[in-house]
Amino acid sequence: MAKPAKHFMCSACGAAFPKWAGRCEACGEWNTLEEQMPLPALPGGMKPSAARAGKIDFVGLAGMSPPPPRVATTIEEFDRVLGGGLVPASVVLVGGDPGIGKSTLLLQAGTALGRAGRQVVYISGEESVDQIRLRAARLGLTEAPMALAAATQLGDILASLTQFPDAALVVIDSIQTMWIEGIDSAPGSVTQVRAAAFELIRAAKTQGFALMLVGHVTKEGNIAGPRVLEHMVDVVLHFEGDRGHQFRILRGIKNRFGATDEIGVFEMTGAGLAEVANPSALFLAERRGNVAGSAVFAGLEGSRPVLMEIQVLLSPNPGGSPRRSVIGWDSGRLSMLLAVLDARCGLKLAMNDVYLNVAGGLRITEPAADLAVAAALISAASDVPTDPSMVFFGEIGLSGELRQVAQAELRLKEAAKLGFSQAASPKRVAGGAARLSVPNTLKLVEIGHLTDLIGVATSGVKAAVQNKEVS
Repeated sequence: MAKPAKHFMCSACGAAFPKWAGRCEACGEWNTLEEQMPLPALPGGMKPSAARAGKIDFVGLAGMSPPPPRVATTIEEFDRVLGGGLVPASVVLVGGDPGIGKSTLLLQAGTALGRAGRQVVYISGEESVDQIRLRAARLGLTEAPMALAAATQLGDILASLTQFPDAALVVIDSIQTMWIEGIDSAPGSVTQVRAAAFELIRAAKTQGFALMLVGHVTKEGNIAGPRVLEHMVDVVLHFEGDRGHQFRILRGIKNRFGATDEIGVFEMTGAGLAEVANPSALFLAERRGNVAGSAVFAGLEGSRPVLMEIQVLLSPNPGGSPRRSVIGWDSGRLSMLLAVLDARCGLKLAMNDVYLNVAGGLRITEPAADLAVAAALISAASDVPTDPSMVFFGEIGLSGELRQVAQAELRLKEAAKLGFSQAASPKRVAGGAARLSVPNTLKLVEIGHLTDLIGVATSGVKAAVQNKEVS
């Protein structure tokens, strides 16, 4: 009997190759090809036949009965990211760095559902039952009803789940530890992860329970395993944050039932993860308004307005290669903004080390932060603080013009709620004034070009820039 031919599969994209190579030709990743054994063939060379195939029942969009309602976990920040709660028969993939709090978050969400009268099953492949109970005792969750188990063999898990026909939530921690008997691959390999996820997803769709999968991440921050895993699930959540920082951000990357890029903010405490209902006030709690190089940005994360502080520090560097250190923002966009300030405003910063930080551990991806970063750079260059009662938002073009950004009303309302009295934003186009509702306690300062920001952000910057040009 001939031995089955081996093949190699990419752990990043799942492409198969007959021999090993250092670089995957499909996705371009290096050192991702792993040796795999082919799946056993069906007995007797079985092939699908139209005569044996069953018929599919089709229904209209309205259906015979209304779809089941969402199941709220009662953790508002978690429900916000999910789009209002768990959808029955949906599959959620939660990824994050080791020790960030993924298991703690799902344990708290499961016990919250258990207290609400729902049946919850928690299966761990990394910890024993006693270890989970020890964490639950530390968090004060031992009284909540929940079915616990420690298992990794997927056949046993699927057979045991039939004991819970009314289960509302099943948690698998983690998908990389699951393995299927008959597949000659180690747990965590591309073949095992893809096959285990497929069987679990099919069980969730058949039995109607919501399924949550914990996924490991690579050193680049991406979920480990084949990329097809993220396409198979309904929701992909990333749990972000620094283990040395108390804030944790739950960010929605994909959501078939709600908005993407929604965030939930948590604070890691001794009693577990605590919700942060007003993250803007928390991020600005330690702000000092009399320090140069600081500006408040009125940002938007999903549908939630969040105010955060942009901090900039300039240090003279007489050498030939100044440093650009950026935390929480795009370094390429900072280089572009420095070039625009140089070419359009005469602000010479090329021979300075620039350090930029977004306070609070958040990461900004929207271009609306351009105006706040420019205000912080101008403030740091002149050593004059920005107005502590003013927020900034707006996109800056290469010619120095300011462009409108989305959801300006939400940003203004959040600023007024936190006691800010002024807001610097791009100049509205003709006919746009009637469509923008500005709070009565807030004065809107409209800026058309980046040169106008010099007189708005600080009072002494214009003289400082003129002195640089004369010299």
